[in-house]
Amino acid sequence: MPEKRQHYGLTLAILAMAAAAYALQQTMVVPALPELQRELDASTTWVTWVLTGFLLSAAVLTPILGKLGDRFGKERLLVASLATFLVGCIGCAAAPDIWTLIAFRIVSGAAGAVFPLSFGIIRDEFPPERMKVGIGLLSAVFGIGGGFGLVLSGLIVDHVSWRWMFVIGAVGVAIAIVLVHRFIPESPIRSTSRIDVPGAVLLSVTLATLLLGLSQGESWGWTSPAVIGLFATSVVAAVIWVVLELRIDEPLIDIRVLAERPVMLTNATAVISGFAMFGSFVLVPRFVEAPGGLPPDIAAQVDYGFGATATMTGLYLLPGSLLMLFAGPSAGMLGRRFGSKWPLAIGMSLTALSAAILAALHAEPWQIVVAMAGLSVGVGFSFAAMAALITEAVDPTETGIATGINTVMRTVGAVIGAQVGAAILTATTLSGTDVPTEGAYTTAFLLAAIAAAFAAVMAVFVTPTRWRRRAPIAIETG
Repeated sequence: MPEKRQHYGLTLAILAMAAAAYALQQTMVVPALPELQRELDASTTWVTWVLTGFLLSAAVLTPILGKLGDRFGKERLLVASLATFLVGCIGCAAAPDIWTLIAFRIVSGAAGAVFPLSFGIIRDEFPPERMKVGIGLLSAVFGIGGGFGLVLSGLIVDHVSWRWMFVIGAVGVAIAIVLVHRFIPESPIRSTSRIDVPGAVLLSVTLATLLLGLSQGESWGWTSPAVIGLFATSVVAAVIWVVLELRIDEPLIDIRVLAERPVMLTNATAVISGFAMFGSFVLVPRFVEAPGGLPPDIAAQVDYGFGATATMTGLYLLPGSLLMLFAGPSAGMLGRRFGSKWPLAIGMSLTALSAAILAALHAEPWQIVVAMAGLSVGVGFSFAAMAALITEAVDPTETGIATGINTVMRTVGAVIGAQVGAAILTATTLSGTDVPTEGAYTTAFLLAAIAAAFAAVMAVFVTPTRWRRRAPIAIETG
């Protein structure tokens, strides 16, 4: 007897809760890094691994778990990834030292698969006319959760122990596991292809070495043997991976799919959108908190910033996060009528305009709030459109792996953006200090605007194609 299918509204609500749990944990640690460094007696380099380790793990595991979901069932793998995430949250909450905290953050990275698996479930469960709106709303949750994560983290850091970040996260994840297991039906569509283990290993090596090199380039030195070796390893592994995937009958992902114009351009846009987003999560918090925490003689030289606390910093981003709630579904409705490439182009155009406003106008708090609201709406449009474009362009049995790759591309872009931003800030500092000048921030915001404008032009050339069946499909009927 066929498994009972829940109403798509209930399915979307539960998936949104699971996605929010991941998005919160991704950004909550950012304002808490200085507190973690003090309490756990860690160096600046090692405390950044609380974030870096999470991103590396998520980047490596997301496409692999997405592929396993295509093969063995998206609901089953979603529960497994959330359960691993729960173990990570509990371990982080009880971590006695920085090494344990980093280790459990790496475990938590398995939750990165929440989004590609959820997109696949939406494609399986939703009526066609509702699919884009559902994907849009779920994409918006990524931004909304990220913004709320910064606000909530600020409140926790300012008033209670940082361990409560992970306690709250564990509670949300535990509830999500129960609801997903109880109410989300298993995938009716599955790939029957075998799991390409060599391909998975090579892809993991490619991503891990690339992101590790990008993350540590600033501290280790971009021309150091370690960083050059990491990049060389990434290139060699990528070449071998592509050759292997083209030669075997059942690859981890069909390279020809990645080479098709809608997928290739959408993934390229994802890298650029991630790059442009660094202004939201890295530069703006640093800007509004200046000159707080500096010695009086140095603070007197700083002619920008508002001395915001961790809590106030989150509030600067909160209006934009709330607007994302409407941006994602709006992009879905617009895409349903005119095609998803237009919401993508509009979103990247708005991101470019907002970053340009940040570069030109940042003397008053309201200017930051307005610019960040526009940037958040632009990102919400873009993320929703990218997920829809990838979902439309690939076979239903490849939804998990294809959207997983797109998620990784955003992560790669964000890491590149963060490193470029850090390099710009450290290159132009106040005389005799390591404090960035106002001009350094202006340059970084302007660079983000240029990148987003380029992505907007690229989006216009994304022409969706109907998917072609490239792998056997198994329909489960109970």
